[in-house]
Amino acid sequence: MSHEGVGLRAVMRSAAFLTAGVLAVPALAACSADDEADKPAAVQDIAPASRDLIADGGTLRWAVDAVPETLNTFQADASAATSRVAGAVLPSMYRLDANGRPQINSDYLESAKVVGTSPKQVVLYKLNQQAVWSDGREIGAADFAAQWRALSGKDSAYWTARNAGYDRIEKIERGKNNLEVRVTFSRPYADWKALFSPLYPKDVMGTADSFNDGARRKLKVTAGPFALKEVDRKGGEVRLTRNARWWGHPSKLDEIDLVAVARDKRAEALAEDKLDLAEIDPAEAERVTLAARNKDGAPLQGATPSERHTAGAKGEKDTSKKKSEKDTSSAEEDGKHAADEKSDRGDKGTHGEKSAHGEKSDKGEKSTKGENGDEGEKDDGSEKGAAGAKGSEAKAKEAPSRSALSYFVVRKSLEPAYTQLALNGSEGPLADERVRRAVARALDRKELARVVLQPLGLPAEPVGSHLALAGQAAYADNSGALGDQDAAEARALLADAGWVPGGPITEQKKAEKAAGSKGKKKDAGEDDRPGKGGTYFDGEDDKPSGVDRKPAQDPKDHTRKQEQQAGARSGAHSDEQAARHLDGRQYAGQGGLPGAYAPRGTAAPKGTAAPAGAASNVLAKDGKPLTLRFVVPSGAGSESLRLVADRIARMLQHIGVRTDISKVSDESYFKDHIASGQYDLALYSWPASAFPATDARPIYAKPVPAADGSLSVEQNYTRVGTDQVDQLFDQALSTLNEDEERSLVRKADARIWAAAGSIPLYQRPQLAAARIGLANTGAFGFQTPVYEDMGFLKKGAHPSASPSKSR
Repeated sequence: MSHEGVGLRAVMRSAAFLTAGVLAVPALAACSADDEADKPAAVQDIAPASRDLIADGGTLRWAVDAVPETLNTFQADASAATSRVAGAVLPSMYRLDANGRPQINSDYLESAKVVGTSPKQVVLYKLNQQAVWSDGREIGAADFAAQWRALSGKDSAYWTARNAGYDRIEKIERGKNNLEVRVTFSRPYADWKALFSPLYPKDVMGTADSFNDGARRKLKVTAGPFALKEVDRKGGEVRLTRNARWWGHPSKLDEIDLVAVARDKRAEALAEDKLDLAEIDPAEAERVTLAARNKDGAPLQGATPSERHTAGAKGEKDTSKKKSEKDTSSAEEDGKHAADEKSDRGDKGTHGEKSAHGEKSDKGEKSTKGENGDEGEKDDGSEKGAAGAKGSEAKAKEAPSRSALSYFVVRKSLEPAYTQLALNGSEGPLADERVRRAVARALDRKELARVVLQPLGLPAEPVGSHLALAGQAAYADNSGALGDQDAAEARALLADAGWVPGGPITEQKKAEKAAGSKGKKKDAGEDDRPGKGGTYFDGEDDKPSGVDRKPAQDPKDHTRKQEQQAGARSGAHSDEQAARHLDGRQYAGQGGLPGAYAPRGTAAPKGTAAPAGAASNVLAKDGKPLTLRFVVPSGAGSESLRLVADRIARMLQHIGVRTDISKVSDESYFKDHIASGQYDLALYSWPASAFPATDARPIYAKPVPAADGSLSVEQNYTRVGTDQVDQLFDQALSTLNEDEERSLVRKADARIWAAAGSIPLYQRPQLAAARIGLANTGAFGFQTPVYEDMGFLKKGAHPSASPSKSR
């Protein structure tokens, strides 16, 4: 989970972001759920090219947030960088395709299928006979068995972050030969394809000591297109090199260097020739786009301005360039509008040899605020001299920075994750389901999606499911289970809950909170200085600033412990009202589910009419105004979140709900507010999963009391859940009929909508700055990266209009 982004299996298995897929259902008006699940809202943008167009050799420098704390994806402190390393160096039985659906990875598997269901489910894996570990040993049943034992949850000596699925395995044995692995389950498990991806060698999984410590800093034995060469924590870099024992398509690149660079420093790192590829925020994307527009001439394609990336020539010298005939604002359109280049070439060695850029800014230079408003770091001596001299210096330094950035292009798609509005239902006004539904029905989700995505040129459609995204097999728009935006119905729901306009308001102490959840005292990390965060009421402050993408953990809610347990659970109460008539149909555009909204025109209960002279624009109950505490991060990357929060506050103001917006530090946002329940409203993201019955269950499971008296919420930070949702997840996990599983997952989603604990808003944008000429990488969307196909285009080559067909 993340307030500005993360992903599920990669971070529920690491922290949050390997994305994924899902399902399909009945018809609604002119389109069916299968139609909705047919294709993603936005295609991936990776400059696809067939392998024969890519030069052999070169080094790709790829930004990560930090050097991973562990290389074991099954540990609690694993990160997205952990998953990136694992994807390049370890076996994975399945890959996700462009629609987020699992497909057999033929480099490791010839086939995998259920060969028995009675009396027990049995899955037979037939391995690729060429698949071997880097030490020469065959990948086999012993590796599968060691991973099962480590992750089964039966041995507490293993410090695992999760055991979902592995806890359902009864035994693993060798088949007819060394290439067959038979897995027998004690209970049916629908999401069996989620297992053994990645697969670690038995040397790592065989003992608790090797699991807990052996794979944190190094991986001696690997089996991917790349091998781990070095983890340089001091230098902030992880180096991956070609695996000499790799049996599949040989890697085009000699080396991939994962370089730790903070998000707000990436534009500078790109300009200083420290990176070739980096996920960036909208502000940095604008800088790259402007640089491409302002460049005198078209971006070069094929042979890049760096000799190091040509992987086929040394001592290259650019002698001519031709201006593109089309608008360079398309920034190559990933290479289609390339300029011709003449160059003299010599010989160049391979295997990661590096040389300097022929055209780039001096490495020590950092840009300052210039003509276009781009901001960088100020020169130490910039405080001296007249203002005019400062301005001249800034412009002089900005020019080479823009020039260097013109060798990059922004590739964009939609991330397989969505941003939601979370409503804390544990206490306060939002403990009343009617109030939560009123808040939800006040929102114009289409407008909120437009605010974030339209300026980026991305499809601006609201997300219709908690459990899947458009393109995934399980996607269906179930938002109609709650109902469309309707201010009149929202007011009726509030009136039914006893909140009436102009009600008497008892004067409160200055430090006392109106009617929200806990948090009377100043929160850790809050800054009350003007423009520096702190608290303000709707309309007082529109100035934003960013957010750390690494989610924190909260020991109070047993989060780490519960991430290790994704087994079935039943609750203590039922939600009969929201459960009625939920048969898997879609309810788009109508008034919502029975029980999910107040009948049109519902009047306030007798005796609650506004007294004469009362404030007519304030909803009140029992002498307290309806005020909700809206917590947002204040860091330098969350401008869009704060903009969305402000729009939401204005929408709620229209129905008489006041918002108390608190801007808090990045460090405290998740741990001290979201996970601990110190908020009424908040914005953060969840990834979609190819296996929602397994991965999404902890997020929506009904909270139950823990042994110490606290509330055990797993990852359900809204504290809203129902027995019916839990039961539907359990049923979906236990069926081996894919159609039935899809139907059950969709029914669960409809009930989650009806409970109004979280409201999906929009799919997150995915922006990547890539060096021109870099192919098969960028904004991947759902698809698992194919590391061996990444590389730099040969001179004069152009990317394809569609993904490479070489695999």
